[in-house]
Amino acid sequence: MTLRARINDDMKAAMRAGETGKRDAIRLLLSAVKQREVDERIVLDDAAIVAVIDKMLKQRRDSITQFEAAGRHDLADAEKFEANLLTAYMPAGLSADEIAAAITAAVSESGASGPGDMGKVMAILKPKLAGRADMSEVSKLIKARLAGV
Repeated sequence: MTLRARINDDMKAAMRAGETGKRDAIRLLLSAVKQREVDERIVLDDAAIVAVIDKMLKQRRDSITQFEAAGRHDLADAEKFEANLLTAYMPAGLSADEIAAAITAAVSESGASGPGDMGKVMAILKPKLAGRADMSEVSKLIKARLAGV
């Protein structure tokens, strides 16, 4: 079953069960997917849908921190609910050891010899790790690795 089909099935189930919060969050996701398809005039595959979900998760995390800083816990809770729902559609995350192994392989594959070669390493890792690891954390690990090369 494709990711799109799974999302649509969950939408139908939420509508039948009368779960308005879940229904509305899934509608937001489907709307974001459709918007990207219209903008780029393509049909998104599972990897591209995961990228849309990842972007939405980043937005939710940012909103949660801002709402909590402002003392708006009601809005933060709503964002947390949406973030939890979106996380269910993401592929399984990688462990720290798996990420380190991928970085090591990418460094040797790219022939990186210092911090100036970070772009080469990221170009190799981004398609492999997107949606399965926090790319900002991966970037920090690569910087540390290349600084020590």
